[in-house]
Amino acid sequence: MSYHGHGHGMGRDTRKDDDAAPRRRTSYTIKLTDEQIQALGEWCSRHLWVPFPVEYAVFAYKDERVNVTAYNSGKVVVAGRDTENFVTNVLEPQITKEARLGYDEVLHPDWFEDHAGLDESGKGDLFGPLVTACVIATGGMISAWRDSGVRDSKTVTSDSAIFAIEKKIRQTPGVIVKVMFTDMVKYNRLYHEFGDNLNKMLAWYHASALEDCLPRFESEHGKPCPRGLLDQFTETPLVQRELKKRGIAFNLDMRTKAESDPVVAAASIVARAAYVRELVKLSRLAGERLPKGSGAPAKEAGLRIVEKFGPAAFGRFAKLHFRTAWECQGLEPPRPKFVFRRKSKSAGPA
Repeated sequence: MSYHGHGHGMGRDTRKDDDAAPRRRTSYTIKLTDEQIQALGEWCSRHLWVPFPVEYAVFAYKDERVNVTAYNSGKVVVAGRDTENFVTNVLEPQITKEARLGYDEVLHPDWFEDHAGLDESGKGDLFGPLVTACVIATGGMISAWRDSGVRDSKTVTSDSAIFAIEKKIRQTPGVIVKVMFTDMVKYNRLYHEFGDNLNKMLAWYHASALEDCLPRFESEHGKPCPRGLLDQFTETPLVQRELKKRGIAFNLDMRTKAESDPVVAAASIVARAAYVRELVKLSRLAGERLPKGSGAPAKEAGLRIVEKFGPAAFGRFAKLHFRTAWECQGLEPPRPKFVFRRKSKSAGPA
């Protein structure tokens, strides 16, 4: 397929809007190689697209009706009214050399089956709670979400966009959603009750959300949810073990980068929205905007919180098991626990 750019380099879809016509996609996400990202950036620059800043992005360009953002992770997000036009006329024929848009049902049929998706947010953030979300959707919902731009929360750059996508998910008739989190004081207590093991605590959250959602889905749709997919956070099947303890027989798979699945992506959006709302509440309590993450800005904010309210109050805002939390309180972080691992018999001499 040949493509001839004009104007800013994008062809224009001249068809009039028609309520009876299929809804055109306004967002598309794809993982590209470094070479493909380089080629895409050169294409946008060559066609005089306007660059604009985006956090964690290699570049971001915009035309009149579409934006293209390439992130450090290799993910590229195309968003805007001309998304389909750009993907089918530029991205696929000139950059990836592979037609994928419109073929998700063929390439990933499992995405469009009834299933549950589970994900979390806040695990790596000093301030604010750990939040998990379970979403159960049917095939029809999933197709509509894909068309309306529901995607992995890590590819969404603004809180307002997170909230807008979450609203679409929650307002979907028949969708089942459950969010799990606690306030920070209870979070820090629970962390110790789970033997200072965050993964065990996370597994308990996920299992509790599923336990709530599964009977609601069956009641709403007259059939059980056949399976679920979890964004993998440990090699050990901790969530499956927790479900078994509760007598819940459920086919739950897990894999890394599971957010490519639309229902897991929906869970990631719902979890992130809940986390951001709680962080806003804590920011009001602190009298300043608390940053996400656990790097230098978080440590600087933590030092100010300790100075303002005292070390004893820090647990109202932060996860106290973080090394940064210890440092903010002027304490010596504990040394990592020594874990003995027996060498395999096939291993040679050290």
